[in-house]
Amino acid sequence: MSSPPTRLFIALAGNIGAGKSTAAKIIARHFGCELFHEPVVDNRFLRHYYRDMTRWSFTLQMEFLLRRVEHHSQIERMRGSCVQDRTLIEDPEVFAKYLHGLGHMMDSELDLYFDFFQRFNQTIRQPDRVILLHTPDTQVLLRRIAQRGREEERGITRDFLRGLNGYYETFAQVSRRKYEMKVLEIDVTERDFRQGEERARFLEEVHEFLNDGLPAHDELPLVLHPD
Repeated sequence: MSSPPTRLFIALAGNIGAGKSTAAKIIARHFGCELFHEPVVDNRFLRHYYRDMTRWSFTLQMEFLLRRVEHHSQIERMRGSCVQDRTLIEDPEVFAKYLHGLGHMMDSELDLYFDFFQRFNQTIRQPDRVILLHTPDTQVLLRRIAQRGREEERGITRDFLRGLNGYYETFAQVSRRKYEMKVLEIDVTERDFRQGEERARFLEEVHEFLNDGLPAHDELPLVLHPD
């Protein structure tokens, strides 16, 4: 009998505007993966959150937690490989801690959030590979946020993104040591994956990372589609 096909759970991580959604779509198309979009567009609380973070931070974080756990459950039932736009652990390790540090979440709210996270995280499947997109240049992030034109994101400031970047500087290390995840770090400051040579270079990097440690007969093929 032939062995079952490789079934990888790939997750994208990175600050707001780093290019996760674009990268996730490219990976899903070229490696034949099911794509799980970040639950942002239809989020019930995001607009309220950007208007009043102190009132809505805990509510928003709980909403994201439940939605991402639901994605993990769906991914576990999928027969093929999947790509998730933003990791589950970014919420506790980056956003919840940052919002608490800014005074937008009370100590008790943060403790309750972590109680729920730890309970859920004990029983769900973790990503096999994490791809972290990062840049120290917040102007790059602001430009990309403006280009996609989400109304609710208009109020995002350079200072807010800089603060998040502080947590992302250690995110790869936390992912590897605390959660035992394999992480590929890519600096996106001067990179645009959407077409041409840069797209091909990105796919080659991801191809090598995804197949690292897999038996030769289980390796994912790299099929470059014309632009």
